[in-house]
Amino acid sequence: MDADVADGTTIFDSVPLDALRRRTSQKWRRYPADVLPMYVAEMDVPQPEAVVRAVSDAMRAGDTGYVHGPDYAEALAGFAAARYGWDVPVADCRLVPDVMLGIVEMLRLVTDPGDAVVINPPVYPPFVQFVEHADRRPLPAPLGPDGRLDLDALDAAFAVATSGGRRAAYLLCHPHNPTGTLHTAAELAAVGELAGRYGVRVVADEIHAPLVMGRSTQTTDRAGARDAATGNPDGGDTGQEGASSRFVPTTTVIPSAIALHSASKAFNLAALKAAVAVPGPDASADLASLPEIVLHGVSHLGAVAHTTALRDCGDWLDRVLDGLRHNQRLLSALLATHLPAARWTPPDATYFAWLDLRDVPAVRDGADPARLALERGRLALNPGPTFGAPEGVGFARLNLAASTATLSEGVRRLAAALG
Repeated sequence: MDADVADGTTIFDSVPLDALRRRTSQKWRRYPADVLPMYVAEMDVPQPEAVVRAVSDAMRAGDTGYVHGPDYAEALAGFAAARYGWDVPVADCRLVPDVMLGIVEMLRLVTDPGDAVVINPPVYPPFVQFVEHADRRPLPAPLGPDGRLDLDALDAAFAVATSGGRRAAYLLCHPHNPTGTLHTAAELAAVGELAGRYGVRVVADEIHAPLVMGRSTQTTDRAGARDAATGNPDGGDTGQEGASSRFVPTTTVIPSAIALHSASKAFNLAALKAAVAVPGPDASADLASLPEIVLHGVSHLGAVAHTTALRDCGDWLDRVLDGLRHNQRLLSALLATHLPAARWTPPDATYFAWLDLRDVPAVRDGADPARLALERGRLALNPGPTFGAPEGVGFARLNLAASTATLSEGVRRLAAALG
């Protein structure tokens, strides 16, 4: 095991387990106290002090009314320019209550009730639930065996979705949850070509965009980031990482797309809901028609928190990214020692590990690994089939945003439960 894996401490080691168990969110209250929760998308970290201060100051000032103004979109623009070389069109952006409710509103803009929405299982389970909530039909185009977008599957799904002249949309998860795959500019360009051919509108969930494991964001040169964002294969690459290690905003490659962004995942602010819808150059008119009433669902305190995080908490985020890189190395070492039958590919982005447990004898015999982990090991993971069946059968999603001790204990419990 590398020395930095064995001896290193990270931001995730800042909060003891007993302090985490005093939290009252779903992660710490859904299961009994003997269950180690490593499932839901909450990080085991102290919140950024600047965010705590901004929200506290707003409460003390009685600043608890309705959201107003472009502050959140402007903060996103500054963050995106520095991290991705992306010029966010602030004037064309719209605030929405959160990413998933924003997706519902985008689908209502670009499709009609009963229309198909193409998704890529295994994928974030609420995609299906919210598409159905919007009175649309989820249509699967599974990822390929390599965990990347399958263009042939998309081609076939787009053809079915638009048959009979119906409108259709493609709900893209970028970076992909649960695999952590980061789509490349070439892949997005191919998607855009297909979508344009069939008249399918692309709506992208980009909530995990800040959680990319590539080069240090503090040393990324602006030209290199901008070339990655615009898909230029020749400029700005220092050679530290490949092009696939950088986030490429969907709307810079697919002009008719609309993307949803939020600071909630990267800065652990799920309880303070808000998000920004960002149109591509050819989608501004669509987003301009968003009903004004949608803005009424945006939390002012959420917008205050997210604005502060994006403007003032880059160093905090870099500590999170360093911790996630450490935990990827730690998990690889732990699995090699305790559960060598497990397979996984360290993700390009997100704080999840998509564990392929199909070679474990009990799983090969038909057992669900997450169920065994919970019943035998008192370890809570996300069951693979909830991300899509059959694509997720034999898999489980584990949350890497945890302390060294928690991650070590989690793997020990998983190995014992599946042994």
